[in-house]
Amino acid sequence: MVYQRNCDTTHCEFPEGMQRIALGIEYSGHFFRGFQAQTHDKQTIQESIENALSRIADEPIKLVCAGRTDSGVHATNQVIHFDTLAKRPDRAWLRGANTYLPEGIAIRWIQHVSPEFHARFSARSRTYRYVIYNSPTPSALLDNYVTWDRRSLDTEVMILASKSLLGEHDFSAFRAVMCQAKNPVRRIDRIDISSKGEFIVVEVQATAFLYHMVRNIVGVLTAIAAGEKPVSWAAEVLESRDRKCGGVTAPPDGLYLVAIGYESDFSIPSRPLGPYFLGA
Repeated sequence: MVYQRNCDTTHCEFPEGMQRIALGIEYSGHFFRGFQAQTHDKQTIQESIENALSRIADEPIKLVCAGRTDSGVHATNQVIHFDTLAKRPDRAWLRGANTYLPEGIAIRWIQHVSPEFHARFSARSRTYRYVIYNSPTPSALLDNYVTWDRRSLDTEVMILASKSLLGEHDFSAFRAVMCQAKNPVRRIDRIDISSKGEFIVVEVQATAFLYHMVRNIVGVLTAIAAGEKPVSWAAEVLESRDRKCGGVTAPPDGLYLVAIGYESDFSIPSRPLGPYFLGA
């Protein structure tokens, strides 16, 4: 029987005794060089989790994630899956693996899933939250976990400007030049912008995202909210399909992957979106 472990499709043949396990992961991107394993000196989230799970399984573990996040980007509800022949109680995968994880990463739940489940390809939506601390002075306690903006930002203007980005469009003007996606067309289902005290939260839900897409959207919307550009500028940038027309890329510090949407048949646990200092 031919088997490609953790293959990038949902149609893999499982040998007898193989099981697929999904995990919910929370992490601080501040401590790591992004999610995906690389050759750099600074460790990544993927290799840290694989090392911890491999110690529990006593065999090499390779994982698949729902969405790769960049250096400095956080997650409250990242979803991964891995395949293993090792038989361990759930508490070993959950509590045992957490024991071996470095500061800044935690496994929050475990779920045994069918071979048809795939953390990436079974996902129907991904939701990010971008948190802005809108104050004349920075916060010492929230450094690296929010983006500080001293400008007076008008959220009502941000909401008006964001409406032009809803739906399916060519988002070439909102992706980084290093983006390797073959197709720049994406569908944004929802952009919610709200104020919570001194925090401004931009929540974006889409089927998938391009490289730096959310950060570039926030960069455009905050320039409009600060009165530096008209409301119409968001639509003009979108229509240009030119990254050079899109202004600055917002920092990674305030960005969180907060939800992955799956069909209910997979029974993937649902948790509060976070980050938790927002109280939701």
